[in-house]
Amino acid sequence: MLLGTLLVLLLAGAAPASAHAALRASDPEDGSVVRTAPTHITLTFTESVGLLEDSFRIYGPDNRRVHMEEPEHAAGAADTARAALPRDLDEGTYTVAWRVVSADSHPVSGAFTFSIGKPSPTPPAAPQEHAEHPVTKSLYDTGRYLAYIAAALLIGTAAFAALCRPPDTGPLRAPLLFGWWTLLVTTAALLVLRSSYEKGTSPATALDVSAFPDTLSGRPGMALLARVLLLLAAALLLPVLRHRTLRTRVTAGAAFSVGLALTWASAEHASAGIQVPAAMTSSVLHLLAMAAWLGGLTALLLTLHRAKTPPPYDTVARFSRLAFTSVTVLVLTGAYQSWRGLGSWSALTGTAYGRTLAVKLAATVFLLLAAALSRRWTALLARPAVAGERVPALVGASGPPPEPRTTHVTTAPPEAVHRRALRRSVLAEVVVAVAVLLVTTVLTGTLPSRAEAEAAKAPAPQVAGLPGAQALTVPYDTGTPGGSGTVQLTMDPGRVGENGLQAVVFGPQGALSFVPELRVTFTLPSKDVGPIDAGLTDRGGYWATNDLTLPLEGAWTMKLTVRVSDIDQVTVERGVRIGR
Repeated sequence: MLLGTLLVLLLAGAAPASAHAALRASDPEDGSVVRTAPTHITLTFTESVGLLEDSFRIYGPDNRRVHMEEPEHAAGAADTARAALPRDLDEGTYTVAWRVVSADSHPVSGAFTFSIGKPSPTPPAAPQEHAEHPVTKSLYDTGRYLAYIAAALLIGTAAFAALCRPPDTGPLRAPLLFGWWTLLVTTAALLVLRSSYEKGTSPATALDVSAFPDTLSGRPGMALLARVLLLLAAALLLPVLRHRTLRTRVTAGAAFSVGLALTWASAEHASAGIQVPAAMTSSVLHLLAMAAWLGGLTALLLTLHRAKTPPPYDTVARFSRLAFTSVTVLVLTGAYQSWRGLGSWSALTGTAYGRTLAVKLAATVFLLLAAALSRRWTALLARPAVAGERVPALVGASGPPPEPRTTHVTTAPPEAVHRRALRRSVLAEVVVAVAVLLVTTVLTGTLPSRAEAEAAKAPAPQVAGLPGAQALTVPYDTGTPGGSGTVQLTMDPGRVGENGLQAVVFGPQGALSFVPELRVTFTLPSKDVGPIDAGLTDRGGYWATNDLTLPLEGAWTMKLTVRVSDIDQVTVERGVRIGR
């Protein structure tokens, strides 16, 4: 129930992810006027960035897109991207829209303008900000959070079984399998969604197989692939390790855990900014300590409730020592990471990262208080059990005094009372730990305060002249069972000239629908132009074209034909305003 509530919160209230990289400089500079056409566009960022196939889009004075070569990194500079320009650029104002992936795996975008010869008489229209696709963003964030939970459960349960040595390990098999399968499935889903997340497109575009090579060439994609391979390797080696010594199994488990932790550290905040080697080491230790403590708590709770043989004091005491060591590591690494991310005390309350960190610190303090209570009940379990106590019998109201005697009054063994109290305190720790994990996931997607201060020094307001894309939702109904739904269309830039058009079909229940044919035509009745066929092609889950040319401005009529079977189809009309 708690996990379901947290998932709903993630899906309903996912905020836009903040990126770590910021544009430091551009050549030509934003707003500059150059005498002759430049041969290249060069962008320099505050940290290394990954490039997409469509990282640069340039629009000329007539709002037509300028065809250019694919961008690449400048020689020996992972923080600098450049792309060659055509030699026959006309005079006027140009808009450069860019989108890259920062070193900590978050996409970032922006735009700027420059002019050749002199600015255009009519300044380009201000663009709409390039937003993340909300469904893709929510799915990706949910996958990241589930992956954190699964890693903590898998590593922590294994550590509890190996280091605390409970006599009955039966209850631990379920969380181990659940952690392994959940981590494998969520990581595979993140790998599939990675391209759509980077480009800010619909989840339907994740089915485009041609995007996988680009995904696997970037650091985040390589880290996700490495995590999948580690999990598969662990499943293959587990039967072999069962017959090895305890030391061998512990060593192999430690190596596996460090490898998993590295797949996070190598693709998030620790991999960018200052002191990267120290930050990655700290990040790995922080994640392992978190997993040993919080995942171990879940294992202890299951053992206390479901084990056929109640865990002895030695098992609980070993976990108490493991938890104390983990908390010590968490405090030290957390202090370092907080200093590295904040940069100043004022950032603790003056930035989103600082406020989120403050919430995490408050929840962690509450968690430490619950842990201290658990340690108290653990210490009480070490006391010798007392089965009962002898009390004097009541004296009668009259008559001769009876012979002196005592009676045995049975009471609940103190050990049982202490064990019930320990269960409650451990359960409270687990509940708070889930909240801490949620805040941690939000924190990893928030721009660190130190990076925010650095970004503020970069050339600011990157105002673009890129025309905003048009988004349309068109309902359709063929009049047959299951033959209704909606088509979501995006036209970029939605103005006179060359446009790109993407369409995703949804069925009556809102699920993706794969139809055999989708046609879109445009007609301009006032000028007797058209119909112009958009020429949509099936891209494996969505329909698209990059070659739709609308030559004139005005009120166009779009006709959308959806064929859902060999004989059932419907045509729907929709007005579309095309400007300059």
